[in-house]
Amino acid sequence: MQVSDGAVNNVASIKNLKGFDESHPPDPKLIDSCVHCGFCLSTCPSYRVLGKEMDSPRGRIYLMDAINEGEIALNTATVEHFDSCLGCLACVSTCPSGVQYDKLISATRHQVERNYNRSLPDKLVRQLIFSLFPNPDLLRILLFPLLVYQKLGISKLLQATGLIKAISPRLAAMESILPKITLKSFQDNLPDVIPAKGEKRYRVGVILGCVQRLFFSPVNEATVRVLTANGCEVIIPKSQGCCAALPEHQGQTEQAKVLARQMIDSFADTNVDFIIINAAGCGHTLKEYGHILADDPEYAEKAKAFAAKVKDAQEFLINVGLTAKLSPLTDKPLTLVYQDACHLLHGQKISVQPRQLLRKIPGVTLREPIDAALCCGSAGVYNMLQPEVAEELGKQKVQNLLNTGAELIASANPGCTLQISKYLPDNKISVMHPMELLDYSIQGVKLEI
Repeated sequence: MQVSDGAVNNVASIKNLKGFDESHPPDPKLIDSCVHCGFCLSTCPSYRVLGKEMDSPRGRIYLMDAINEGEIALNTATVEHFDSCLGCLACVSTCPSGVQYDKLISATRHQVERNYNRSLPDKLVRQLIFSLFPNPDLLRILLFPLLVYQKLGISKLLQATGLIKAISPRLAAMESILPKITLKSFQDNLPDVIPAKGEKRYRVGVILGCVQRLFFSPVNEATVRVLTANGCEVIIPKSQGCCAALPEHQGQTEQAKVLARQMIDSFADTNVDFIIINAAGCGHTLKEYGHILADDPEYAEKAKAFAAKVKDAQEFLINVGLTAKLSPLTDKPLTLVYQDACHLLHGQKISVQPRQLLRKIPGVTLREPIDAALCCGSAGVYNMLQPEVAEELGKQKVQNLLNTGAELIASANPGCTLQISKYLPDNKISVMHPMELLDYSIQGVKLEI
């Protein structure tokens, strides 16, 4: 049988399409488990905002399959659909066929970062993000100039004039969620070892996080007080760095592995029973260390053992039980709404425990928002990389929370807190971490609401 020159050229062009490399591409078996039923569409935040099939889990799985088969290329047209995914994992919770989209999108993002040449502006913004946010020591150096920047009113001036947005919408998005810098941001008051109050029940390690330790240090301090009040000796290794959540979620393979190894090493000789984390996105990644370092002969088993000890603070406290007495937070009944962080709800399957904890506080009533399982648009650094979609989701989330009529929002993830706070009307309602509320309740401190 003769083959025409045109057919030969077509075959050659298909073979020359730039695609995935051989290092853990999206697994065809996982791809084939998708029956294309479309149940994921209504729960996918990017699809709900953009309305395009290829910006849904089902659409992206089509693209992964086509790139695997050499039918289409890994190029700007396909990458933009992978980039539009928030990685919220709502589709994983919804899928009746049990499609492991989380593994598929993770593998794809690592492939994209290795095999796709981004534009120079995109590279620069991503380099800034991945050099800055996973590096708490570098962030600490920037605190003073950021404090001056805020105190002099430069931030408000630039936001009012729209100058930064005109230069770069991404930089404007980054600047707009910058939390207020206070003197507490410069403090590092937590010692290496904090003894339990009363009878010691457990010896636990606490991970401080990056953004959390600098911009939300009161949350870490509250977490430690709650743990010690409930019979836990707390160990805080000063050698700990970033948990690797941001680089791992965005396909920065080597950076994620380096940070994961460093975290494992920092807890190596602590002899802790559990490792406690109070930030949802960090917790999900810490529990995935076995996967992240699966190909590392030295750390593979260490990573599995480490991940097995990791517990979200709320998950841990419900499992072991509270021993400290709780007092009302106000002199009248208090109505709260709990904001589900995606990497707690969909990633770690933790939803009931935070609500159980909050209901233990005397006088607290919880209300549920509509679309509680829909992402707020933070999604790690998504609100900086895809600000338009994130803004729409942030506004929807805030409106749904406000519509509950609650007097206070409880949020267990710093990214969610920043995103929600950005779109809240001034002085309308506050956002607090559940650990802060428990801490106040244990101390008998009343909230001013």
